[in-house]
Amino acid sequence: MLNKIMKRGQRKSWKSEAIEAPISQSSSASSVTVNHASRLASATPQHVTLSNIPPNPGTVDVLPMLRDVPMADRHNLFIRKLQICCFLFNFTDPTKSVREKEIKRQTLAELVDLVQSGSCKMNEVMQEELMKMISVNIFRCLPPAAHENTGSEGGDPEEDEMFMDPSWPHLQFVYDLLLKYVVSSETDTKIAKKYLDHSFVLKLLDLFDSEDMREREYLKTILHRIYGRFMVHRPFIRNAINNIFYQFIFETERYNGIGELLEILGSIINGFALPMKEEHKLFLVRALIPLHKPKCISLYHQQLSYCITQFVEKDYRLADTVIRGVLKFWPVTNCGKEVLFLGELEEILEFTQPAEFQRCMVPLFRQIGRSLTSSHFQVAERALFWWNNEHIVSLIAENRSVILPIIFDALEKNIRGHWNQAIIGLSSNVRRMFLEMDPELFEECQMQHDEKQARAGELKHNRELTWKKLEEVASQVTGEESMIVI
Repeated sequence: MLNKIMKRGQRKSWKSEAIEAPISQSSSASSVTVNHASRLASATPQHVTLSNIPPNPGTVDVLPMLRDVPMADRHNLFIRKLQICCFLFNFTDPTKSVREKEIKRQTLAELVDLVQSGSCKMNEVMQEELMKMISVNIFRCLPPAAHENTGSEGGDPEEDEMFMDPSWPHLQFVYDLLLKYVVSSETDTKIAKKYLDHSFVLKLLDLFDSEDMREREYLKTILHRIYGRFMVHRPFIRNAINNIFYQFIFETERYNGIGELLEILGSIINGFALPMKEEHKLFLVRALIPLHKPKCISLYHQQLSYCITQFVEKDYRLADTVIRGVLKFWPVTNCGKEVLFLGELEEILEFTQPAEFQRCMVPLFRQIGRSLTSSHFQVAERALFWWNNEHIVSLIAENRSVILPIIFDALEKNIRGHWNQAIIGLSSNVRRMFLEMDPELFEECQMQHDEKQARAGELKHNRELTWKKLEEVASQVTGEESMIVI
């Protein structure tokens, strides 16, 4: 039906018609006025231009295509189409306003094609109306999260079902418009920054908490482009992201867009100039390293690890700070998290220089010794895999006189009593590697281990004797008391 209406509206030729003066901005920017294309096909021939279409406020009807009207009328028609797109619909009920929703969707699609083609250069008024329409559509109250609906505070974000926003058919086009406006070479940044101001950026950041992954992907790309084109906003964007991280770490531990924000930061960190500014180092210490604290770290650990590694790759002197920071948040009972930490530390050590390694190797390998003897075989296996990394092995070899005494007991314990055969085999390989590396040091550690075992056996024997004496005394006292009672 819509196609028939559009065809009837486009049946008259525009070539022979006079181009009348454009509608004044006051009439076009008032209330939302849109018109149906069928009004163009009147019985009496007349000059048909946009100014001849009578306004019909408060309704969503079809307007003629922009390419089908004279150039002089396109600006005003563009604004009136934007006003159509300011209508918001209830998508929870798919049977409501079906025709109006489709009209808006087609209008948005047309606007996206127009902005992308660059055939209609936007003046300042058009840009203002475009940003108003975008703001009306995307800046909204996000629906409550699944854990808020159920009232369960302790829910696991990893187990929440993926949410699909029912209004996405419209939102996608609106985000496309915003993205194409930001990246377009036709966009004057001096004019655009009036609308893409700090308030707009903050509202955009609030939307990163959307549960719809598709929306967060668009937001990630748009914010990154804004950061790249509008240098005046860069410090503000970094500080705003910091504040989101602080709230997530120390208050809520729930925010859907942490991974996407870290992806943006990964690209930003990659572009940091050297020597690195003090504010960037503070950001690493105060925001990035504490992101290891939340239990839902697996949702964003890959992006976090990339950001952390970028810092160490940029400035190797930060390795000691980073490694000690990660150790500070080491998990006690969460084995999955511990596996992630072991993998991240291995990546960091690949960029660590010998001098920095020596500063942190003692606390580091004390923790590795505990991980080696973990009853969870994946934790022990991930720690033992460090000896497959040539750079880490070279660092260990240089400092074997310090490291081997720390982890020797853990290796012996695994070989003698671990329940998993793969861990026993890997521990034996590492033990053999140290033996070939420095036989004298190995023998010394073996002797110290044997002495510890002998002392431990002696203490155990003495403790058993003590308990035996206590039992004998207790039984004598009990016997005497029973005789007194009799």
